[in-house]
Amino acid sequence: MTTTVGDFVVQRLRDWGVAQVFAYPGDGINGIVAAFGKADNDPRFVQTRHEEMAAFAAVGFAKFSDRVGVCLATSGPGAIHLLNGLYDAKLDHVPVVAIVGQTARTAQGGSFQQEVDLHSLFRDVASFLVDVTVPEQLPNALDRAMRTAQADRAPTVVIIPNDVQEQEYAAPKHEFKHIPSSPPSRPSSVVTPAHDEIERAAEVLNSGEKVAILIGQGARGAADEVRATADLLGAGVAKALLGKDVLPDDLPYVTGSIGLLGTRPSYEMMRDCDRLLIIGSNFPYSQYLPKPGTARGVQIDLDGRAIGMRYPTEVNLVGDAKATLRALIPLLRRREDRSWRTKVEADVERWWEVVERQAQVPADPVNPMRIVSELSRRLPHNAIVTADSGSATNWYARLLRVRGNVRSSLSGTLATMGCAVPYALGAAFAQPNRPLIALVGDGAMQMNGMAELLTLRRYGIRCVVCVFHNNDLNQVTWELRAMGGAPKFEESQSLPDVSYAAYARSIGLQGIEVDDPEQLGAAWETALAFDGSTVLDVRCDPDVPPIPPHATFDQIKDMTEAVLRGDPDAWGVLRRGLHTKIQELLP
Repeated sequence: MTTTVGDFVVQRLRDWGVAQVFAYPGDGINGIVAAFGKADNDPRFVQTRHEEMAAFAAVGFAKFSDRVGVCLATSGPGAIHLLNGLYDAKLDHVPVVAIVGQTARTAQGGSFQQEVDLHSLFRDVASFLVDVTVPEQLPNALDRAMRTAQADRAPTVVIIPNDVQEQEYAAPKHEFKHIPSSPPSRPSSVVTPAHDEIERAAEVLNSGEKVAILIGQGARGAADEVRATADLLGAGVAKALLGKDVLPDDLPYVTGSIGLLGTRPSYEMMRDCDRLLIIGSNFPYSQYLPKPGTARGVQIDLDGRAIGMRYPTEVNLVGDAKATLRALIPLLRRREDRSWRTKVEADVERWWEVVERQAQVPADPVNPMRIVSELSRRLPHNAIVTADSGSATNWYARLLRVRGNVRSSLSGTLATMGCAVPYALGAAFAQPNRPLIALVGDGAMQMNGMAELLTLRRYGIRCVVCVFHNNDLNQVTWELRAMGGAPKFEESQSLPDVSYAAYARSIGLQGIEVDDPEQLGAAWETALAFDGSTVLDVRCDPDVPPIPPHATFDQIKDMTEAVLRGDPDAWGVLRRGLHTKIQELLP
């Protein structure tokens, strides 16, 4: 039987160990789709409801597997739809390969149907971009796309016109202007900085009395080494959002998230420290880092382009976080004065006390903080949690207590809506035996989450999709208020009401409605125990404001306790007080 280019693409993906491709069909990729059928669906063709969701699912797979995610789309509109997910991969440094169809070569340049300038479309997002116009370009084009995605931790794009897909595959020859390719492999190497630079870093850190550590996703493989470093230096550890799952929140010196969605202990630790160690993080909001000149800094990052971008660090170590810390740890002196660590731990303990009390404040009908608080108490130690962009992100960032082997992620840099459910889809293929939870605002649910519930059902995925149901595009509503007290603009902010639980039941999933906070705990338990997908539809109060880290413990605690005592004016005072604090955070 003749091997076509489409057949070769599918075979080469299999050689690379690709087990599934997230995709949506179209006539621009008919040659490749047919090849999946001839290959007995190996790799598996995972059909999402939309090409953007295929790209998001590939990102989710890559985030939770540490392998390349692959997505496939047709020419024209299919390719365009991939773009948002690919930018998500680029900005969060995730390896994704997109294979895209194109109009037949004979029609190109003739304004043919679905002909789009794909190079202009993908030029900014793709770390490697290639047109395959003759069969001999394969396998080099596809292999290079895979290797570049791995090496750059970035998206790459391979464009194959639909007539080329149907041609007979011919390997590159041993002649001028033909390019061979080595077999698929995943070479590994460990980069470690020069020893004299590590010695300089040790000198800076050993000379400090109040050390703060900031970790991001680049520290994920170095969790044990981060713990050892923090213990030696008596340091506290703050986490950028993409590094939320690097260390568990039950460690008493872990201050939690940092930034506008962060915690008070992280804010105060950065404000008061005299040494800053940044590990694998490109956290962009420098106003939440120490004021320049108040702390000497050391940064560790595998990507030299990220060094010194956010803080004027004195020593910059370009290298793998685990290997670099292993070389650094023997040079660190154990700090005997633990007063700084004691203060950090006391602040953390008090933060959790206050924020948990806030989660118990009555609201109309359910306090959204309590949704995540109740989940944290029941979170399986091997769960994967995805979060969408919106006001739900605040509660995920501050109240979700990661522990055990929990993994979690969100669209950290692009902060795009609509990623949580397809992320969970990708995670299901990355680690199929782990419980999945997606925390989704109702805006993101209406944007695309409801459609992707069909995909969860189709593939028999066990996932709890928790919808923060407040009929409001809530994050933007609060931003409008914070900008100058602007009232909610109903035309832009209000959402049409729908029962997400009823919709789930209508398509064969479990749906649970909650409008009483006392029902939340049992609802979470029922959803987590179900052998299938559940939509947990929680009607929550849109007027509960995010709590900025500048708000003092006493302010929050006093107002919260007044509410709990039944003071009829206290809830309004709490909201107005926190609204004022939000305004203080903005220019």
